[in-house]
Amino acid sequence: MASGTMDKIKGGVKEVAGKVTGDQRTETEGKTDQTKGDVKNATDNVSEAAKGVRDSLTGDKTPRH
Repeated sequence: MASGTMDKIKGGVKEVAGKVTGDQRTETEGKTDQTKGDVKNATDNVSEAAKGVRDSLTGDKTPRH
């Protein structure tokens, strides 16, 4: 599971809970957590792409996870 996925799930739950209870702060925290998850996932994607470029330049064919 991507590192940001848990933040996105947690944020979604918080956002809904905030909407249901009328708690603006919890709703906003949920949106913030979701954004944090998006940023983490984007960072992971860039990191993986950079590794792929490095491997193609060095000729390393070993798959990395």
